[in-house]
Amino acid sequence: MKHWISAARLRTLPLSISGIFLGSLLAAYEGYFNWLLFGLACLTTLLLQVLSNYANDYGDGVKGTDKNRTGEKRAVASGDISAQAMKKGVLVTAILSGISALSLLVFAYLPEHWEWFAVYVLLGIASIGAAIKYAVGEKAYGYRALGDIFVFIFFGLVAVIGTYMLYTKSFNALIFLPAASIGLLSTAVLNLNNMRDIPQDKRANKNTIAVSLGLFYSKFYHAFLMFVPFVLGLIYVLLQPNEEIIQFSFLILLLPALLLMVKVGNIQEYKKLDAELKKMALLALAFAVIFGFGMLLSS
Repeated sequence: MKHWISAARLRTLPLSISGIFLGSLLAAYEGYFNWLLFGLACLTTLLLQVLSNYANDYGDGVKGTDKNRTGEKRAVASGDISAQAMKKGVLVTAILSGISALSLLVFAYLPEHWEWFAVYVLLGIASIGAAIKYAVGEKAYGYRALGDIFVFIFFGLVAVIGTYMLYTKSFNALIFLPAASIGLLSTAVLNLNNMRDIPQDKRANKNTIAVSLGLFYSKFYHAFLMFVPFVLGLIYVLLQPNEEIIQFSFLILLLPALLLMVKVGNIQEYKKLDAELKKMALLALAFAVIFGFGMLLSS
């Protein structure tokens, strides 16, 4: 069991619920919230993240990408879990994710909102497919420099806007701004991970944006991913009908963000980037929580 827990990569789970937290808090700011819906949304997202981690472990393991990797040991590559067992684990986790997602949608949309239920079922299928296809198969998009785009979409736009609409049953275009902020911060986590893995990814013919840019230019890309979310968040607050000081509280994270940018910028050894991954993930989660509560407490 300990190998399965390790393969689930628990340190990635807080990042996965950042969008759920922010979408829920923004909905609560507008007067919509339900604890059961929140719990089901968190459970579904956590299962999807574990599914993605198992699928990545399997896909990278059978392709040989994880040989002599830096960072956390991978179960299939190390032999702790066989490729066949991991494949079954992916299937079981996909089924559990589907059951949890369907339960969430039934509770949120039926019987009054069949049209949204149908849309979200398709979105749920796409999410499960995206979690699996990152590293699995000959056309795995994580090997074609598309991982950043998918993380931005699913960890940012889908997570925040989708969660917000579960409560409100309506679309608000302004929510795109904080959703994009979380998407960019989540992409920064992936980029940092890919920067660390540049040497081994090159050997395995895994083409990521970090591999394409190289370590030097990837650091500029990383700084962009970390700074722009604060600009988007600020624009969102300034567009609110009644501005309160507490709505700007997320800006206190600018200092640790800048310190992290400088730290990453000064690192020259790939393996030393691994120590900054946890900090980057916690920064994204802190942004979601502080931003969301700043809005909620101003209402």
